[in-house]
Amino acid sequence: MTTRTRTMAAAIAVAAAVTGTALLGAGGASAASGASHGTLTISNGTKYVLINGHKVNFGVPVRDLAWSPDGKKTAFVDGSGNLDVASPDGSGRVVVARNPGNQNWSHPTWQVTAKDTQYNIPAKDNLIFAARAGGVSRLKYVSAKAVHGTPKTLSLNGDPGPGGALPQTGNVWPNAAGHYGTSVYANDHTGAVYIRDDYLRQQGGKLTQGSQPALSPNEEEVVFVRSVAGHDHVLVEDFMHGNHVKDLTPHATTDYTEPAWSPDGKTLAVRTPSGTVTLPADGTGHPVKVTSTAGLAAYRP
Repeated sequence: MTTRTRTMAAAIAVAAAVTGTALLGAGGASAASGASHGTLTISNGTKYVLINGHKVNFGVPVRDLAWSPDGKKTAFVDGSGNLDVASPDGSGRVVVARNPGNQNWSHPTWQVTAKDTQYNIPAKDNLIFAARAGGVSRLKYVSAKAVHGTPKTLSLNGDPGPGGALPQTGNVWPNAAGHYGTSVYANDHTGAVYIRDDYLRQQGGKLTQGSQPALSPNEEEVVFVRSVAGHDHVLVEDFMHGNHVKDLTPHATTDYTEPAWSPDGKTLAVRTPSGTVTLPADGTGHPVKVTSTAGLAAYRP
């Protein structure tokens, strides 16, 4: 974790004003018009996104759905492999970037920052995602407001550390959070999780061994997956308390993967082979199954 990010996170951490612990249960017909804020949603590659216990038809296959920080838009990879943006009910779909073919795009995440006049930093409204071509994966980005835009390769600079220079290929599973452009990602060559700070200057470094990371809304913790005693466990690293790592599923008898933070940072939604569970992010409770639908979970901010 960079010194800037530690200091900034401690100084500006603001809890989300909405509750993110809503379970996928009974809901009214209003679910078809979009999720309410704090609602857990699940995409699984079909054209139906599970929202508040209801299947909402997006009109195209939806994979790896992610929400914009204001909850007004979704981003996902469609059935043709393109990167799309749409309203919460799937309407108004725009192809932000068209897949040129022979590429596998995955896990878009929103990087949204306000303009900072003090440091002359322009506002950002980008989508970061992983693009695999010819067996090589790189992180790419494109403006979230683009139409058939051309993605560019995301710069990855920072402290080389004991492992040498930051890897430029093999990077997957990007996830951004907070107000300053910070994101985390994994590398399938090193088996490690990295952080990328994009505020005053682009920098980053290795955090820990693991995969499938997600950065907490206040940028103070990262949750990730690590294999322990034959099963995938969900662990969390706390930047503000000595980079302490805690296993949130120490008694796992199944695989827990693809964790997602609730907007208030108190709850995690996690995929299992039999469906989706939620659990307290502080490790004080046990996983609770909320639906038998398995897929990528995401909370609407």
